[in-house]
Amino acid sequence: MDNWHFAGHHFHCDAEDKVMKRLVVLGGGESGVGAALLGKAKGFEVFVSDIKTIAKSYKDVLIHHEIEFEDGQHTPAKILNADLVMKSPGIPEKVAIVQSIREQGIPVISEIELASRYTDATLIAITGSNGKTTTASLTHHLLKSDLDVGLAGNIGTSFAKQLLQAQHTHYVLEVSSFQLDDIEHFKPQIAVLTNITPDHLDRYNYQFERYVASKFRIIENQTSADVFIYDADDEVIANWMQQHQIQSRTLPFSLTKTIEQGAYLKDNNIIITIDNNQIIMPTENLALEGKHNIKNAMAASTVAHLLRIRKQTIRESLENFQGVEHRLEHVLKINKVQYINDSKATNVNATYFALESMDAPTVWIVGGEDKGNDYTELFPFVNEKVKAIICLGVDNSKLFEAFGNMVDIIVETQYMSEAVKIAYKVAEAGDNVLLSPACASFDLFENYEDRGRQFKNAVRNL
Repeated sequence: MDNWHFAGHHFHCDAEDKVMKRLVVLGGGESGVGAALLGKAKGFEVFVSDIKTIAKSYKDVLIHHEIEFEDGQHTPAKILNADLVMKSPGIPEKVAIVQSIREQGIPVISEIELASRYTDATLIAITGSNGKTTTASLTHHLLKSDLDVGLAGNIGTSFAKQLLQAQHTHYVLEVSSFQLDDIEHFKPQIAVLTNITPDHLDRYNYQFERYVASKFRIIENQTSADVFIYDADDEVIANWMQQHQIQSRTLPFSLTKTIEQGAYLKDNNIIITIDNNQIIMPTENLALEGKHNIKNAMAASTVAHLLRIRKQTIRESLENFQGVEHRLEHVLKINKVQYINDSKATNVNATYFALESMDAPTVWIVGGEDKGNDYTELFPFVNEKVKAIICLGVDNSKLFEAFGNMVDIIVETQYMSEAVKIAYKVAEAGDNVLLSPACASFDLFENYEDRGRQFKNAVRNL
């Protein structure tokens, strides 16, 4: 193979200075199709391969742009002749075709890596086990009145596709550990790490250290000209930072410590200092409720303050932000019972924040595909706030084991409509009904959005 080297945003080959030829895209979902379109626009010969059935809407796009694809299979002969492979984040390393690609020495990158090679925009990348969608959406909300900014990554339209539609001067990117696993040169000018708690351990051989290292790849290409914003109260983050040298300029945020450069909480005010410039914001006016959302607000506001958004704009934007669908989303109040959709809580830590923010007796709908969960950190909240548990999964034995002795009512079902009907019967005026599954959704639903929408539909049908 010729000797490739990285020059600016484009690949050249020393031999005859020919641009890389064949791009194979594994996965025909949002990121895969986005990467295929960008690849084609940049002169690659593109082939898309998906082991599952590609959705009709995506097939139509590929056909319209005359991009060759296959679904229901991976044909090695059409894949192992690639110069470059873009692997969708949902595909694990252990898959046979990925192993073969690795053995051939073909470079494998993620869609954010591919897309970042074709833009000179300022990139604000946000990762973390929890809070990244809210923080990314809130950051975008804070920036959009003063800057030309797009929102992409793990949220909405893929980054690659957005680069074809409109070149913004700034992009806020929500990035997952899976997307970071396959970067090479991806370098955000501003990186945000909200927190790290055990999640997706099934993809990291159940080794938490590997998952932590994956999250920290967000800053691996940063220099002293770039900024790293992180939660200083998170012990996992603090330990990693002590053990490794960080090149970036760091701006911590904290609910407990006084911080000279960065953000902290004092007398219910968020105080952010960057260089000699300070902004003070009362937390009582925040549109989002809960301690974890004060942290999300700190992270987003630090980005906005760094990018010189007007203080008044930051304050107003924090007060009118509507939140994210499927994240502690208040659906309806029926007979004085509040129904809350937190389907996006796909791990224990996310559910911890949800239960922590409950201020009334709660009927809790939980369960799904367990990713090696440890439920012990939820015990105090369950004892204190939860009056009934409805298990919504194919296998609920672990939930019964963990919580069976803590509540008077614990039942199981495989149907969302039934779960909501049971909740309706059990809940009394003043209670909350909370869908916060602490698990992945793939055993009974297509994804967490499907699960959340089914919940909302069932509530509206009551």
